[in-house]
Amino acid sequence: MFEMTSQRQARLIRTFLISLLFLVPAISPLAQDSSEPKPLRFDFTPFAGYRSSITLPIDPHVTGTNPRLILDASPSYGFSFGMRLVPNREEDLVEVRWARQDSYLHTEEVTSAPPLQRVVLNQFHGDFSHEPFIEDWPQWAKPYVVASIGATHISAGSSISFTGFSFGLGGGIRFYPTRHLGFKLQAEWVPVIADAHVAFVCGAGCLLHVSGNGVSQGEAFVGTFIRF
Repeated sequence: MFEMTSQRQARLIRTFLISLLFLVPAISPLAQDSSEPKPLRFDFTPFAGYRSSITLPIDPHVTGTNPRLILDASPSYGFSFGMRLVPNREEDLVEVRWARQDSYLHTEEVTSAPPLQRVVLNQFHGDFSHEPFIEDWPQWAKPYVVASIGATHISAGSSISFTGFSFGLGGGIRFYPTRHLGFKLQAEWVPVIADAHVAFVCGAGCLLHVSGNGVSQGEAFVGTFIRF
């Protein structure tokens, strides 16, 4: 009886060892996969910043004068949602960004200048950013370049409203204190291609015609992003 029990135990041990030979190769890839971090595909970034003024020349004007409309510099805010189109390439990010600026319009070198008028700028851009590889640069802080394209809408109640093509060129730096949370600083030059025949209603019997096809603006902001 003792010999039969020993033989039975030996068969069980052999069966267990043979099973391990088949199971270990199957389990090893799974263990390796679980140890590798999951690629992060999406970013969500609320931000707050500051936009420079916009100067819109006015026609007609007397020689030697420079009448113009000024959209005052003021704070801005918005958010962006981004996606990495190629897995495992976290340095390339495509984002859809909305930015808003609440400001005021005033005139300069205009006779009987109208009072300040509140104006709202809404900008919708597609951003394309890349973090270039820089040797010996710390992993928790990565500089990047960005190019963007989209549209900008400027409105001041019933007195002025137009939408122009806009684009941007700039750069910044992203900080990664953790894998899923970070913040960034960005500065960008953002020209707006505007309609040369925009009219600004400045009061009863007062109509100003904005001239020129392009205006420039700059923006700098700081944002906190969530990666997932």
